[in-house]
Amino acid sequence: MGLMGHGIRWYAGVAAGAALLWLAGAPARAADAPIVMKITVPTLNDAPHEFSKRFAAAVDKDSGGRIKSEVYPASQLGSIPRQIEGTQFGAIQVAVIPPDFFVGLDERFEVMAAPGLIDTMQQGQKLVADPAVQKLMLGLGANKGLHGAAMFIAAQSSVISKSAIRHLADFKGKKIRIFASDFAKTAWERLGATPVAMSLGDVLPALQQGTIDAAIAATPVFVNFQYQDAAKYITETNQPAIFIMVEFSGKWFASLPPDLQKILSDDARQIAAAVIPWAIDYNAKQDAVWTGKGGELIKLPAAEQASMMSTLDSVGADVSKSKPNLQAAYDLVAAAAKRAK
Repeated sequence: MGLMGHGIRWYAGVAAGAALLWLAGAPARAADAPIVMKITVPTLNDAPHEFSKRFAAAVDKDSGGRIKSEVYPASQLGSIPRQIEGTQFGAIQVAVIPPDFFVGLDERFEVMAAPGLIDTMQQGQKLVADPAVQKLMLGLGANKGLHGAAMFIAAQSSVISKSAIRHLADFKGKKIRIFASDFAKTAWERLGATPVAMSLGDVLPALQQGTIDAAIAATPVFVNFQYQDAAKYITETNQPAIFIMVEFSGKWFASLPPDLQKILSDDARQIAAAVIPWAIDYNAKQDAVWTGKGGELIKLPAAEQASMMSTLDSVGADVSKSKPNLQAAYDLVAAAAKRAK
């Protein structure tokens, strides 16, 4: 019995020691598990998606695997409003979405959608690099659960339509999908159209069903979402420019150690700047892809394009003049846009 008693006590001691070692190791293993970073993008195979893929790869590498990125393009995580809400509350960690759609959180987000700010992608590249613009735009969501990380220009707008829009007068009476912006609403009303704010996922069905006659977006969106069977005509208005905000979940970002915060911030800024030359080249190639699918590209006659810009020139100032915060933001961005030209 003595030997048996010693054996039991020895076994119990070994088991207890093993249990302690397991318990000591369990938190370490949990701590070693990578932090999942979900990146949501409404579009597919375009500049926002390209940014997201590059950003994900850079963060995974630079964090040494401590962060594991997952990219969800084509609104896989819900409509744009749901994507924004998910990012605010931390279910989604990164949103790559045009600023216009954040106006429900702060109306100043829409200033980048003012028509006439820029004429070319290169000017847009200079505009988003302006320190005053960066400070304004990246700070807007701070009290709404967001942490602004970067901004870039993705494209210039086009109008896709079921019947050809070849002249300025052809916009009159058309129901046109717009981004959620008072600037966009006012602009298209001045051109005689009926603007309808709509999330991207609803646009193609609305065109197919005849709920709308036309829609504002970028040519790569129309190409990659196969719009050609619903509407084959694209009129290249180039206005307004389509910018993209990179917004982190504020709660999630604040929970990270400082070294990971720095990696995320640095990678977002660097890749936002680097993706713009790619976007300029890629967007140009999409014109040929669209016509290859049987679509048609249309430009307004030069005199009518100039007339359109003259009509839209004062939209930003007129919409913002009765709202002091919005006016200050618009004046800041408009001044930077002039410096970019």
